[in-house]
Amino acid sequence: MERSAARGAAHRWKVLAVGVAANASFAAALGGIPATGVSIRSGYHIGTGELGVVLGMLGLGIVLSELPWGLLTDHWGDRRVLLTGLATTALALVAMALWGAPAGAHAPSATTLALGLLALGLLGGSVNGSSGRAVMAWFATHERGLAMSIRQTAVPAGGGLGALVLPALAEHVGFAAVYGALAFLCAVSAVLTVVWLHEPAHAQDAANAPRDSQEPAAPVQRPVSPLRSVTVWRMVTGIGVLCIPQVAVLSFASIFLHDVGHAGTAAVSATLAAVQGGAAFMRVYGGRWTDRHGDRRTWLRGSAALTVALFVVLATLTAFASHTHRANGAFVVLLAAVIVLGGIAASAWHGVAFTELATLAGNGRVGTALAMGNTGAFLAFFVTPSAIPLLLASFGWPVVWASAALCAALAWPAFAAPREGSAGHTGHSQQRARERAVA
Repeated sequence: MERSAARGAAHRWKVLAVGVAANASFAAALGGIPATGVSIRSGYHIGTGELGVVLGMLGLGIVLSELPWGLLTDHWGDRRVLLTGLATTALALVAMALWGAPAGAHAPSATTLALGLLALGLLGGSVNGSSGRAVMAWFATHERGLAMSIRQTAVPAGGGLGALVLPALAEHVGFAAVYGALAFLCAVSAVLTVVWLHEPAHAQDAANAPRDSQEPAAPVQRPVSPLRSVTVWRMVTGIGVLCIPQVAVLSFASIFLHDVGHAGTAAVSATLAAVQGGAAFMRVYGGRWTDRHGDRRTWLRGSAALTVALFVVLATLTAFASHTHRANGAFVVLLAAVIVLGGIAASAWHGVAFTELATLAGNGRVGTALAMGNTGAFLAFFVTPSAIPLLLASFGWPVVWASAALCAALAWPAFAAPREGSAGHTGHSQQRARERAVA
């Protein structure tokens, strides 16, 4: 029995690997496709405004599907939802490679591309809540911050891989190869899900427990739905607004560096890869730090404050730099460095925030709560690419970056700890006590 328990404890790392692979597969599309923005403009013959709308469709699909997928995960199980989502996402990418990629003189319309990315978002939205629910089920309380941060690290890691590889692939091979490579990643993740993902032993034992025991059953208090919790909604709001500067970097840093700094494809790819790599490291560090110190709110508020400062610096540099400065290689390197630091600060908090969100929701409601958080996050992925071209056309890049700083500032009050005596604080404290008891 001890050997079986040890195998079960070791298996949790395989479950985490499934979550990482699933999130990285979809993140490669989420971060890599926007990084091909310059090639999309030329290959599909569209302007910057149309590009923003097209890229926004990917985020819109996720926004529309996250909550339904999360509710389905809590009722149907994480394994079934994750496997269904990965398989259908792979099929959607294969369809885009066959019918949605430019070939020779023929270029699909912007509408075709937008519908393809919308479908990709609708199907890919399944991976977030389902993989997070699986990880939360397998890891103990004192490990969840690190485990969830590692899982969330897959987003910048996968996005960094996509940003590094897909622009060159689109430029030299074509978009059919871009979509085909992404489909392959999703298929591999689906195979890992089949092999490794199942319920932990303690959940199976609870489900198979005899009903005729002489011991009176302990009353089970099902937590209030996260959809009715003000505290959960505050956290979701903070997640959503702090995602806006992150999305601004991921979606339009390539256009900014190309149009303002005249940077080449290699420099743009390296910058975005540095953002994703640094964010991956900081997410893991943040998860470990908060597991040790038990103060997730401080980390979240610190990330928001640092993001505000860095984006104010970026807006100031862009506003006061002359055209001579912008043509200077050293100034372009400085812009890229600030973008990297700002992008990392705006991405370093995800694992900590989603761990806190799942803790607030309580056992049995993790899928729904994570879906709410992801809906807020990907609402930013829809709104931001659509709004930036409008701001850019009317006011220019300084206002774009200043607006991103303002959004990060709005996350500061949203991440404040619940007040003593409030209903949200009471529910939060009770959940902490239940977690310590289980651990």
